[in-house]
Amino acid sequence: MNIQIFGTKKCNDTKKAERFFKERGIKYQFIDMKEKGMSKGEFNSVANANGGMDAMINWDGKDKETLALIRYIAEEDKLEKILEHPSVIKTPVVRNGKQSTLGYQPDVWKSWT
Repeated sequence: MNIQIFGTKKCNDTKKAERFFKERGIKYQFIDMKEKGMSKGEFNSVANANGGMDAMINWDGKDKETLALIRYIAEEDKLEKILEHPSVIKTPVVRNGKQSTLGYQPDVWKSWT
């Protein structure tokens, strides 16, 4: 099992995801989206597993200006804008190989263990 948790240090759901894996003794890699973000390949892999690019975006997020821009920007420019502003991606993004989840999903994670 190769768990990666993409999130931010301030996100409560990310903290709960970390606690979920810690309590079960499962090693994971934490990637801080504020510092590093996701690569195009990582983003596309997660988006494909979770219903596409729009499903990846936290439309209720704080950065209303960027969200509005992403909503109305040309389709081919969306990915670049999202990767420039990783704060608009739903967190935590938890990956286990090709499988992944968005948000706090302990029931799915239990099926991986």
